[in-house]
Amino acid sequence: MFQLLDNQPGLTGRQRRLAFVSTAAVCLEFLDYFLIGLILTFLVGDWGLSFGQSSVILLASGIGAIAGAFYFGHLADRIGRRPVFVITIAVFSIATGALALTPDSASFGWIYLALFRVVIGFGAGGLYVVDLPLVQEFMPSAKRGRVTGLVTSAIPVGFLFGSLLVWFLSEAIGWRGILAVTAALGGILFFVRVSIPESPRYLARVGRAEEARKSIAWALEIDLQSVPAAPVEIATEKPTPKSSLRDLLAYPRSLWVSALTNLGMQTGYYGLSLWTPTLLVLVLGISPTQTGMYMVFVTLGALAGRFGFSYLAETIGRRRSGTLAGLAAATFLILGTIYDQTYLGGISIFFLLLIITYFFGEGGFAVVGPYSGEVWPSALRTTGMGFAYGFGGIGKVIGPLGLGLILGSNNLVKPEAEATGFGAGFIYFAAWYLLCAVVFLFFGFETKGKTLEKLDRELEGQRMKANNHALKPEEPVS
Repeated sequence: MFQLLDNQPGLTGRQRRLAFVSTAAVCLEFLDYFLIGLILTFLVGDWGLSFGQSSVILLASGIGAIAGAFYFGHLADRIGRRPVFVITIAVFSIATGALALTPDSASFGWIYLALFRVVIGFGAGGLYVVDLPLVQEFMPSAKRGRVTGLVTSAIPVGFLFGSLLVWFLSEAIGWRGILAVTAALGGILFFVRVSIPESPRYLARVGRAEEARKSIAWALEIDLQSVPAAPVEIATEKPTPKSSLRDLLAYPRSLWVSALTNLGMQTGYYGLSLWTPTLLVLVLGISPTQTGMYMVFVTLGALAGRFGFSYLAETIGRRRSGTLAGLAAATFLILGTIYDQTYLGGISIFFLLLIITYFFGEGGFAVVGPYSGEVWPSALRTTGMGFAYGFGGIGKVIGPLGLGLILGSNNLVKPEAEATGFGAGFIYFAAWYLLCAVVFLFFGFETKGKTLEKLDRELEGQRMKANNHALKPEEPVS
């Protein structure tokens, strides 16, 4: 039944529509997530925020994302991808609207921002771990990595859109108006998303064979009669599967590879990304409004990396692509610590190296995200990806917090703070990117070109091998 999907020479209009809607959702999700980094540049001066308070605001959504990834990833394996996807859009859109109503109080406003940023992270973390598996389960195996990699490319598009909003509209509608516009876009996406059907592979797994056939027919734009009948083991309706986090322990290699690559990539990426607007203000001495313009160029580098690695993952494989991305991002970050005050023809070398770092760091996410869904069997796909992304979400906390502690949490965000040095912070981020590269290189296994059903069989073989090894009696000691 699924051979119709896996043997497609190209994508249908509806599959492209699914990819577009999922891309728009990721774009909006990360627009919501990263917009606070730009908004913060307007508040630190007026409210006199310290590095510690700024760090709390930046890392708050990371705390929510950890919980959201665990909860919604597990829920999507139980009740389906589609309803969870819709719920998560509603959660982070409503919370973003609430941020537009932030009290104008230096003593309480930052606490209000931090609390609702937790809610935004809760919804955003859940959306990401459901969005990619949903797309994967509709796509042919030969295009799965490329399409899902391109879906993740919406992350820098979201940041780019936020930069453009700040650049062109901040003086006209203020930071509250920008947040209100973002919340309205979430409402529109909510109503568009409800037209997408449930994943056929989820439906087949719970025995809803006819619905699975209809879902395949919808995706391929063919008559239902053209979809073969489901095998007997699928055609019998089954109770809702009850997966748990304990079940993930049966796949130790999948667990460690997906969890550690996510931790390394997210710590380096989120820590750097959330602090970049403030770092540009401090290192280059530009105004908050100018950061919008500078971030456009940084984000274009990130976008190029996403697209580049989406194609590279299908050309040289996930393992090699992930290794390259982590190693190169670490290298260029360290170079940034050396040339932070060097200019070439009036252009900051620090700024240029930052763009290159984003190319590889963001490119790595086009590999890590889809890979985290591919290394788990179908019955645990969103639970496993939710755990990996949630575990990696620790990086959303220790990333921005780490730089705040290195710079000194009591310092105000002002140019004089630059004397404390950003070099140690950049080396800190580089170490996490390097961890991602090492895990891909030495522990990763290739998923390129394999159907999800073939991966299920291989993962089951790994599980049986691990169980047999665990049950093998120890050799007697002579």
